[in-house]
Amino acid sequence: MIEHVDSPPEKLRAGSVLRELFIASRPVSWINTAYPFAAAYLLTTRHIDLTLVLGTIFFLVPYNLAMYGINDVFDYESDLRNPRKGGTHGAVLDRRMHRITLWAAALTCIPFVVYLVIVGSPLSWLVLAISLFFVVFYSAPPLRLKEVPFADSATSSIHFFSPAVYALVLAGALWTPQLAAIIVAFALWGVASHAFGAVQDVVADREADISSIATVRGARWTVWFALVCYAAAGVAMLITAWPGPLAALLVLPYLAAVWPFRRITDDTASDATRGWRRFLWINQIAGFGVTLLLIWFWLLTG
Repeated sequence: MIEHVDSPPEKLRAGSVLRELFIASRPVSWINTAYPFAAAYLLTTRHIDLTLVLGTIFFLVPYNLAMYGINDVFDYESDLRNPRKGGTHGAVLDRRMHRITLWAAALTCIPFVVYLVIVGSPLSWLVLAISLFFVVFYSAPPLRLKEVPFADSATSSIHFFSPAVYALVLAGALWTPQLAAIIVAFALWGVASHAFGAVQDVVADREADISSIATVRGARWTVWFALVCYAAAGVAMLITAWPGPLAALLVLPYLAAVWPFRRITDDTASDATRGWRRFLWINQIAGFGVTLLLIWFWLLTG
């Protein structure tokens, strides 16, 4: 009788390590954090400088590697049981990559953070520290805010609007009610997007004993919560400086994508994945619309 012996796992090579880190950083989401920083900084300073370039690079790659890499390390066990994981939905990170990922996240962030601290003010240090705090403790213990209902959606939103807030503070922007309304709208969009994204994982998260806004409140309630937050984001944009109010129209595709799931149940929650997939395209369309409005604003105020 021949005894079967499992072959040892393939040795990690530099190429495979870089590929794993690349996937873990969610390249499709890079623009979602770099763009808010770059747009807010450039519209405030009206010129391109080293801080704009380095800050944009930081929020493009290292920031996302830290945010998603830390998430993949501490979500490893639950990700193994989640059939959606892989590609744009996130990587099931090889266990051997966990320490490497954490070190890579830290080492790629540190040089940029040091530079940004040197050129910044105490207030900008505080905003950056808060942003990075939520990047880490969204997934990492002991806080692991992603398992605290409502805090999960709020923290996820902070990941995306905090680069814009940081850029405004770093560049010395003059805060007005209209500017604050833009940030509020951005925050509400982030809360809505996370909440709806959590709906598709209700069954998997409950089986893994993971709490979220959707597992606690239920799939249907969470869908309606997302609809309300998207609508509120549109309302907030109505009080911004022209042509900002036109951005209220950009919430309509999101409302259209979520509306069909308003009667969803916990048992059919996975059907919401169809709506989430549309977000990848809606984000591109909305981003294009925002860019046109920002160019218009630049021309009006230049």
